[in-house]
Amino acid sequence: MLLWRLLGAVCLGCLPLARAQGYDDDMDIMPRYVDAYYNEISEGDVQDETPSTVPPTAPPSECKSAELTKWDKLFTMLENSQMKENMLLQYSDDIMKVELQSLRGEMLQFVARYGSACAGAIESTGRRATALLEQRLQQVLDQMREAGGRERAQHDAALQQLLAANRGQAGRLAKLESACLNGRAGGGAAAAGAGAGASGGGSNDGKGFLSRHLMQATAASASAEGRLEQSLDRLTGEVHALREQMERQLLATTQNSMPAGCDSAVFIPMQSSETYAQLEQRNVRMSALTVCLWARPTQALNKTVLFSYGGAWNPVDVQLVLTSRGGAVFTVGGEAHLVEASGVVAERRWTHLCGAWSSEQGLASLWVDGAQVASAPGVAEGNVIPGSGVLQLGQEGARQRRGTRPLDGKAVAAAAAFTGKITGVNVWDRTLGPAEISQQAKRNGSTCGSLGNVVAWGVSKIALRGDAKLIY
Repeated sequence: MLLWRLLGAVCLGCLPLARAQGYDDDMDIMPRYVDAYYNEISEGDVQDETPSTVPPTAPPSECKSAELTKWDKLFTMLENSQMKENMLLQYSDDIMKVELQSLRGEMLQFVARYGSACAGAIESTGRRATALLEQRLQQVLDQMREAGGRERAQHDAALQQLLAANRGQAGRLAKLESACLNGRAGGGAAAAGAGAGASGGGSNDGKGFLSRHLMQATAASASAEGRLEQSLDRLTGEVHALREQMERQLLATTQNSMPAGCDSAVFIPMQSSETYAQLEQRNVRMSALTVCLWARPTQALNKTVLFSYGGAWNPVDVQLVLTSRGGAVFTVGGEAHLVEASGVVAERRWTHLCGAWSSEQGLASLWVDGAQVASAPGVAEGNVIPGSGVLQLGQEGARQRRGTRPLDGKAVAAAAAFTGKITGVNVWDRTLGPAEISQQAKRNGSTCGSLGNVVAWGVSKIALRGDAKLIY
């Protein structure tokens, strides 16, 4: 009986392992019956546990194999169940690893696809929350000012009433005193004197009572006004502190995110002569053009190239360049024809730059954040820009890489290389007006949606070189 109980316990222990392998309780499981020669317990083994009067049989001959005892069979079954359990655990671990890797890949794809949209939504939500908070706080301040004004008006009215009552009482007491002194009371001189003394004492008592009441009312009004002013000052300080904190958070979010309407940007992590981006443009000869882009430089050196267009005729025919101390330069027809402004660009901050040029009068202008900061006439007047050149971001044209001294050329190119982020690059074959350029520079507008007819950001093909990356 003990043996049958042990076998039942082993079978019950194997049931959870079978369920972990993926079988449901309501599934039909077809059993397989095989000959288990080594796991079979013979009737002789069962009879060994009970006393018997049957004489023992003769020992087996040497040519027969020794039969396994019931304990050997039991341990064999336990080992088999342990092996099955280990196999099931290993299978479960493999499934979990595969599922986790798949989930991680899906999460990375989700972040890459919707990260920029979430950043834009967070930025717009922050702006709306800030605007609503400022509006609500302004309403509360206006209500408190109105309440304070009403309370001060009530106090002033009460004081005016007390002063009027005091003046009336003083006038009546003065008339009574004068009548008593002039003998109008109908008594004798002594009686008149006594009456005058009594009325004088009453007048003094009435004046003292009114004076004390007036002083108490004035002190209470002054105390109430002081408490109200303290409350207003404290609330105003808290509002200013909260507003400054919200402005700092909004500024940090704005600087780290891309301008509104832009969903991608070229990121150049380091200065290198081989790290830049090329944009595909239409093959159009231009006697006028406008170049606009957003830039967030990590560091601006003496010459940091943002935009460069040229070809075999002139590798640097059109350029937008940053200089040290926040300067910006727009050149057409070479570095001898330029328009520049200083102190207009800050590091680690998004700045909108536009350069406009017309061949008819040679008038070139430079725009920063929607405002014109510099202009000059006679810049490449009468010149025509061919349309078969190469447009690059973050690096000059092919002049440095095809020079006679490649080592010196690479050094110069690395020194002029840009580090940071560039987005919203658009080129037109005409000069945009002030209103159009101002619309391009709005952070909360569809800046990247105003596409150029020569180069359109998000439509024109981008080729990345070196360590340049396209981020979203």
